[in-house]
Amino acid sequence: MRVPEYGWTTQKVFHLLNFIVNGLRASVFCFREDVQALSPEILQHVLLDLPGIVFFTTYTLLVLFWAEIYHQARSAPTDSLRPMFLIINAAIYFTQACIWIYLWFSPSALVMCVAKFFFAVVFLMAALGFLTYGGRLFLMLRRFPIESKGRRKKLREVGCVTAICFICFTIRSFIMAFSVFNKAMDLDVLYHPILNGIYYTVVEIIPSALVLFILRKLPPKRPPGQYHPIR
Repeated sequence: MRVPEYGWTTQKVFHLLNFIVNGLRASVFCFREDVQALSPEILQHVLLDLPGIVFFTTYTLLVLFWAEIYHQARSAPTDSLRPMFLIINAAIYFTQACIWIYLWFSPSALVMCVAKFFFAVVFLMAALGFLTYGGRLFLMLRRFPIESKGRRKKLREVGCVTAICFICFTIRSFIMAFSVFNKAMDLDVLYHPILNGIYYTVVEIIPSALVLFILRKLPPKRPPGQYHPIR
């Protein structure tokens, strides 16, 4: 509403995706017993896995934004970054859809292990993306010659978000990988709501809340009557 003339900016899409992720996850929590009773069982897997993939897309969008800033600051081409982001996400969604379809027609313990390893790799990719471009942007800001309040604020912002997201995605990746070998590590389960709540609080809710708080700044308000709907 504050900047309708810019259309769907990265910030707007980021907030929308956060709403979708947390809305889906909240719905699964609220209707846990109904979800657990869903048939065929593949629907349970979809409802548990889909928010995690959208969570990956949401925060890799932030990596894309930082990558574009970093490349522009170094006068490097940025044309390939956005298509690469779309291709990577499309490949991940396609692979996950294939896993769901296979589990639907031929459920097996081996495919479940493959699905967990796939998620572990996806989250590790996100962690490395934050470490790479968040770290590069942080170092670039530190070397910036002009000392200012805005520079210090951006430095703290990039540093905090990079640390939070790297830790969050790394923890999630290792838990998913270890759960293949140790059933006790499998916290992503419907039949244990307390473990489920703790798991998603640590790997999704707290990181989302912290990142949204750090990136809470919005465009300035306009006088009444000057807002226009987004076309």
